[in-house]
Amino acid sequence: MAVIDVVAKELHMKPGKLLKESLETYLEKRLSKVEADIFLLTKKYGVKDVFEFDSKVKEGFISEETAYDDYFTFDNLEAECEKIKAILEKL
Repeated sequence: MAVIDVVAKELHMKPGKLLKESLETYLEKRLSKVEADIFLLTKKYGVKDVFEFDSKVKEGFISEETAYDDYFTFDNLEAECEKIKAILEKL
């Protein structure tokens, strides 16, 4: 018997419902972490999103050398945020 089946039985739930609720909880927690990381970067650089961040780098307000790693982190976080939101909408 699979672990999900054992746990579902103990909680008097259907395995599919347990799996769905578990996945939703995980994704919501992950989304909160990603949004918190994005928030820290927006505050650090005084921007609202990666596009404004990019503009400020191009205009010279933010040093490209200093912010290089943060730019890619920011971009990846925003992409992950959108993916998670899209998955949650489908659940």
